[in-house]
Amino acid sequence: MAHAPTLDRLLHFLERSPTPWHAVDNMARRLEQAGYRRLEETEAWQLAPGDRFYVTRNDSSLIAMQVPEETLGGLRMIGAHTDSPGLRLKPQPVVTGSDWLQLSVEVYGGALLAPWFDRDLGLAGRVHVRREDGRLQGVLLHVDRPVAIIPSLAIHLDREANNGRTLNAQTQMLPVMLQGGSEPDLEKWLKRWLYEQHGLENVQLMDYELALYDMQRPSRVGIEGELIASARLDNLLSCFIGIEALLASDGRQGAVFVANDHEEVGSASTSGAQGPFLGDVLRRVHAQLGEGGEEGWVRLIQRSRMISCDNAHALHPNFPEKHDAHHGPTINGGPVIKVNANQRYATNSATAAMFRDICREAGAPVQTFVTRADMGCGSTIGPITATELGVPTLDVGVPQWGMHSIRETAGSRDADYLIRALTVYVNRAELN
Repeated sequence: MAHAPTLDRLLHFLERSPTPWHAVDNMARRLEQAGYRRLEETEAWQLAPGDRFYVTRNDSSLIAMQVPEETLGGLRMIGAHTDSPGLRLKPQPVVTGSDWLQLSVEVYGGALLAPWFDRDLGLAGRVHVRREDGRLQGVLLHVDRPVAIIPSLAIHLDREANNGRTLNAQTQMLPVMLQGGSEPDLEKWLKRWLYEQHGLENVQLMDYELALYDMQRPSRVGIEGELIASARLDNLLSCFIGIEALLASDGRQGAVFVANDHEEVGSASTSGAQGPFLGDVLRRVHAQLGEGGEEGWVRLIQRSRMISCDNAHALHPNFPEKHDAHHGPTINGGPVIKVNANQRYATNSATAAMFRDICREAGAPVQTFVTRADMGCGSTIGPITATELGVPTLDVGVPQWGMHSIRETAGSRDADYLIRALTVYVNRAELN
């Protein structure tokens, strides 16, 4: 089982990170406590060997780097993503009917919809306001109490509810939020919460990106606490693991952690893996500390490695037929190497061999996942990053159940296994 302090930090991080913006804010605080300094993309950078810094983009993606104390050689990169499937509010979300204020929502990513019913839902995200002096300011909003619920329709009124009923996100999944009132005013409540959380008065609400989230706290589950259950394990679990490994760097090697937004919707954005964020940061580092111009840049990338961390499908005891008979990763069985011949994952035999050797050195078990040949396969930031940068890459992840549900389940020992492996990785003198 993972060390209690590590698990406590993990559960706290999950609870306090209901949106990508909150996750990045929490990771930034952790990095600053460890001595990392924040850099702004719009300012000139002055870098030196041994520096530790981080930079954000869109407040929802983050890159942190331990610059090596000596030569800028091959980088040990770890990738993850900050976003999770869920329900986002539409720009004009208020819907009234049957004496209730309801919220019109848009499904973000490939969410499993049924588990969203009958849950206590909070509200969180990013709000932009115009202050009295004319300044525009973006602030985080986290309403950490139940303010909405999506009630199920009683079985008496839908006798086919247990027979594979299709859900309509436009008409059947509108959360109820407030009873009564012919002119409900969501803006009034948003301003009230902004005042309570930030002391903001006399501001004009300009725009927002808000999401509903499950109020149930992360927890240990099982007679011996073998499991952890939480929202957003995919992929905040990998973000936590990546930060833990980066902070364990001894400084002798160049170590990079990148957490991109928008993976669940294709990664095509300025802050997504298909965008230029990682390349922009690494080129600026190379321009100051690297050698050999463009040729030196290519050598740097080819000496580097990327381990893309995104959770894997664990063998489900109620649905064993959903896995290939020889590739069903078990909960608490160690990190999973994800393989797909059609390049939905970036793993090849060379990068997989490197990771197996790292796990051997770390004393961590390792597993392999390949989807059934008659089923489709998801993808990750791994192939996208490999395509954008040309860096040799592999895909790994912690095994979990219920991926893309409002509440997911993973093993309480697996996070520690992957942290140990990635710690060896960031401190290894040789990657091959």
